[in-house]
Amino acid sequence: MSRLLLVSNRLPVTVKSDKDGVSVVRSAGGLATGLRGPHERSGGVWIGWPGDVSRLTPPQRASVEAQLAELRCVPIYLSASEVGRFYEGYSNQVLWPLCHYFLDRIPRQDRDWDVYRKVNERFADLVARQYQPGDTIWVHDYQLMLVPALLRARLPQARIGYFHHIPFPSSEIFRSLPHRVELVRGLLGADLIGFHTHTYVRHFASTLMRLLGLETVVDRVEHEGREVRLGAFPMGIDAQAFENLANDAGVLEEVRVHREKSPGQRLVLGVDRLDYTKGIPRRLLAVQRLLEREPAWRGRLRFIQVAVPSRTGVADYSAYREKVDELVGRINGLYGGVHNVPVHYLYRTFNEKQLAALYRAADVMLVTPIRDGMNLVAKEFCAARPDEDGVLILSEFAGAADELGDAMIVNPYDVESMVDALETALEMPQEERRTRMRTLRARVKEYDVHWWVRSFLETLESTPVAPPRVEPAGAEVALERMRQAERLLLLIDYDGTLVPFAPRPELAAPDVALLDLLQRLSIRPDTQVHIVSGRTKETLEAWLGALPVGLHAEHGLWSRSAPGQQWKALDGVPTDWKALVRPVLESFAARVPGALVEEKSASLAWHYRQVDRVFGARQAMELRLHLGEVFAHGPLEVLPGDKVVEVRARGVNKGRVVGTITEGMAPGTLVVALGDDRTDEDLFAALPEGSLAIHAGGKKTRARYRVDGPTEVRQLLAALLPG
Repeated sequence: MSRLLLVSNRLPVTVKSDKDGVSVVRSAGGLATGLRGPHERSGGVWIGWPGDVSRLTPPQRASVEAQLAELRCVPIYLSASEVGRFYEGYSNQVLWPLCHYFLDRIPRQDRDWDVYRKVNERFADLVARQYQPGDTIWVHDYQLMLVPALLRARLPQARIGYFHHIPFPSSEIFRSLPHRVELVRGLLGADLIGFHTHTYVRHFASTLMRLLGLETVVDRVEHEGREVRLGAFPMGIDAQAFENLANDAGVLEEVRVHREKSPGQRLVLGVDRLDYTKGIPRRLLAVQRLLEREPAWRGRLRFIQVAVPSRTGVADYSAYREKVDELVGRINGLYGGVHNVPVHYLYRTFNEKQLAALYRAADVMLVTPIRDGMNLVAKEFCAARPDEDGVLILSEFAGAADELGDAMIVNPYDVESMVDALETALEMPQEERRTRMRTLRARVKEYDVHWWVRSFLETLESTPVAPPRVEPAGAEVALERMRQAERLLLLIDYDGTLVPFAPRPELAAPDVALLDLLQRLSIRPDTQVHIVSGRTKETLEAWLGALPVGLHAEHGLWSRSAPGQQWKALDGVPTDWKALVRPVLESFAARVPGALVEEKSASLAWHYRQVDRVFGARQAMELRLHLGEVFAHGPLEVLPGDKVVEVRARGVNKGRVVGTITEGMAPGTLVVALGDDRTDEDLFAALPEGSLAIHAGGKKTRARYRVDGPTEVRQLLAALLPG
């Protein structure tokens, strides 16, 4: 197992200071529990903030650092200002509400972005200093969304994973964020990006298409010459530990006390951080409505709501607490008596034993967040019920709902439906309760936190590390070889390589500067220039026919080596298939506004550059699948391109022209090919040994050298010319 570098906002420890000194205690949370084994077995380190240690004396701080080192934890110290603006500010006042669909809670002014970015840079710098070749890096959660790309820039060959522990919202929601592109590019620095559910994966893929025009194919997306994998890895809990706790003698005694204090009552439980995403007010309204609608439950229902204090310094949370306090008081005032109240509201932290006792004592568990990435409380409740009793009522907007289908799934916005579910749960026969709970427990125990860690790391470690990427400056090596060559033979693609893509094919005509560049290249001593394009021969002739260069149209179907010569076609290329394919492409163009069909001698192309990105990509995928099914065994191949789907005769590709052009080539000739898309990979593959292939763009390529696009292609070619 490779050494594991874990990176999270907080270290999995608590620093405690008292009269006897200072101590560092391990946390008992799900993430800390699940990652402890791989962390220790790999001899890795965990990097994060240890909490506020600003009041410690120098000796105490030295003691903390020594204890952290023993636990293989590396601290990053944040100032009070950084905590306020990076953590409480941008992370929890912008990203948290955005990802939970609370746009109205986002501040009107984006004041804390710069601090968020700088703290992410500090994390990346510290990780890079700790990194050793062969390490696996796993970055966690929304506070560090920029870190993967920052690490990729510092450690190009590192294996990097990222896991998003909260919901990833729909693209419409995410795109409302001012710094949306920087955050998405930040995540794309990882080799594997994990989410709790397939829905979040789909939302992220849609966001990539909307913002960057990147199309996800199954579970992969290409970005800057690398393949990034996306996956759903639903997080679990340490189910066995919770079950053991629920069978502890002390816990069982506390369960007995809970039930003894509630004779003749049914116990309903809610356990949450006091956060506006958890749906506590609507849950309280459901309890109130049940007591109002069904008077028989008055005095027979006891609802315990545990609310763990959270972000007490944030104004929104203080206002939320007041709202909850008011609702509890109103319900108890309406339906409470001298000796009993229906709602027992506990605003404090509980330890695991106390929670396990509550879980095991409850008849019904209410887990009804308005939005939640996963919600581990629902799983803890199931694990703590070895008696196979109790009913789980679960919000459909919690990630856990995708797994726990035997819970009673509710819409937390529909108070009446929650009332119905609560009443059904309270009256559910024992046999049905046990059947449901048995299935829930089997799922929770099989897919626990250890499975989650193992499945993510196995997927990450099976993902091939990208080959060394030559940055644009690396093309200087290629340039030097080109300058030193006795003779030079240039094979250059047109669209996307010499000129940027245009909204319509006819708008990509060469400008004066390009024509001048090609003219000067063609008369450079001992230099030949050939343009190898997917364009029609008529278009190439009209645009470039006056230049002393070789022209090769329709991916090499037509060729002519000099002005005035006759165009010659490859032999034996069929065209009778076009009558069958044309109606299919035209029907797709008719239903997709902005799409158009281009016909060439031996190919047809469906262009969608002017179509909405997401809709166009989906239609292109559907078209490729349809054509692949219909013509899978025919003489055709379907070729995806940059905003185009092309159908051509099988065997016609740019690689076919290489042999003809290089036949009889003089000794000492260096062949150089430049291109930007899938069709140019055929050209690169056919080059003679010792040639140079240069990719223009950020896609995955067999080329050894890379430039960033048409502008840098022109700069590279211009550098071959005298002053």
